[in-house]
Amino acid sequence: MWGMTAPREPFFPASEPIRASGGPLDVRHLGLVDYTRAWELQAELATQRASDEIGDTVLVLEHPYTYTAGKRTQPEDMPKDDAPVVQVDRGGRITWHGEGQLVLYPIIKLADPVDVVDYVRRLEEAIIFAVREAGLTSAGRIDGRSGVWLPHTVRAASPEAPTRDRKIAALGIRITRGVTMHGLSLNCDNSLEAYSHIVACGIDDADVTTMSLEMGRDVTPAEMSEPLVSALDRALSGQLKVANHTFASAPDPSKGLTRVL
Repeated sequence: MWGMTAPREPFFPASEPIRASGGPLDVRHLGLVDYTRAWELQAELATQRASDEIGDTVLVLEHPYTYTAGKRTQPEDMPKDDAPVVQVDRGGRITWHGEGQLVLYPIIKLADPVDVVDYVRRLEEAIIFAVREAGLTSAGRIDGRSGVWLPHTVRAASPEAPTRDRKIAALGIRITRGVTMHGLSLNCDNSLEAYSHIVACGIDDADVTTMSLEMGRDVTPAEMSEPLVSALDRALSGQLKVANHTFASAPDPSKGLTRVL
């Protein structure tokens, strides 16, 4: 949900952890969870993590059909259907969550000094690695736009897939007291119908896609959860280094905007 280009080298070398402390991640598979309930749980865990009452935690789940509007959402972004919209405290604009979409919420205490850009890049790197390992070897970045993308020059296996540059995973984060909240969503076998009712992430010159459409077979959140969690663990620890996977550039749709809703 954020477009950003690092103006400097990361605070920590790519081979070093960005987590404040080591140890295994506490990975919690929660199944289908109401968005507001999951947000409340994140807040509880983030408070506990900031006080070192718990270790770094990753929530793995799906949400029922819900739109969420970040801090830079504009009136023209809003849905044309009557589904609920939750105003949230993460960056970016509006997006959708629903069954068939894999969601990861890392509750991580970041090393000091906190490097937001590096954290976002490491999330992207984890997704790129997992998606490429699954078979989508052209997955990468569009400079100026966060998330993970597939280029229009590579056609999907399914003829029903969109043909422009298309986003397969979105990011939206918040960091308070050095602890991360919100996170990433990977479209696996969800419907894309909901995206037709919004301007997803404020982007109207590109599309959204799913693992299933791109690969021409059903790819479930259950299939992608372990590979993605593993890649995330490695990216945050420095074992999986951030690399240049940029294949295009485009304007940042959130630059200079504030919430006006």
